[in-house]
Formats: sequence, structure tokens, C-alpha cells
Amino acid sequence: MEAIIFCGIQATGKSTFYKEHFFRSHVRISLDLVKTRHREERLLEVCLQTQQSFVVDNTNPAKADRSRYIQAARDHKFKVVGYYFRSGIREAMERNKERSGRERIPEVGLKGTFSRLELPDLSEGFDELYYVSIENNRFTVKPWEHEI
Repeated sequence: MEAIIFCGIQATGKSTFYKEHFFRSHVRISLDLVKTRHREERLLEVCLQTQQSFVVDNTNPAKADRSRYIQAARDHKFKVVGYYFRSGIREAMERNKERSGRERIPEVGLKGTFSRLELPDLSEGFDELYYVSIENNRFTVKPWEHEI
């Protein structure tokens, strides 16, 4: 049983990464999909109770945002893995311009999330941490190093 927690600002490839790496094995928990925290909590509870591996595909910029998922997963004996999606604000804004409709995030929203961004750390309760970047439109995953 594995709980994967994504961390990164909007337009850094989190949902695409999920589709490429975890679609067939992990339930996707995302506020973009379920729309309310109540529904998100219910879906998380079902995954925990049924021991279903899951991915939390939200921005989770601050330690406080991640802590509820990490603690719940650890309480249910899940392995907790974090993926930090690295992107500068300018890069994310450029990728965001390519989005349309509801997928496009207002610039103020991107900047707000970026201002709250705290790098994840193993001390939060992660068993493993990875650093994800986009190079030449492909994902590169590297083991976490404390200095990025």
C-alpha cells in the first residue's frame, strides 16, 4: 500500500505525471476532480480503509497541506512517497498560457501558491522523496537531495 503525495505549483505537470506513471495502479485524489474537501476526505477514507494505493494530485505547497495526508497514511501503515515538481514561476506561467478554459489558472493563483511553497522534507513523515523536473517535454525523476 502506497500513498503518494505530489507537491508543486500549478502547471508543473503533476496530473500528466500521474497519468503516465500511476493511472493503472493508484486512485487519483484531486480537488480538481471531486470539487470539495468533504468529497476528497471521503475518497481518502475509502482508500485507507480498503488499503488501496493512491496519489494526492493537489499542489500541497506547505507542510501543513501535506501533513493531513501523510499522517492518515502512516496511521494506516501505508508507505508514504513524495514527489516535488520543480518549476520556476515563469516556466509555470508559460505552460499555463497553453491551457484553456477551466484548466488555465489565473496568474494571481499561481503566484499565491508559489508564495506559500515550502520544500518537502523527509522529516515530515515521507519514506521516500523524489524531485521531478521537465526537460525537453519529458519528465526526469531524481532521488531527493536536500539542496536543490
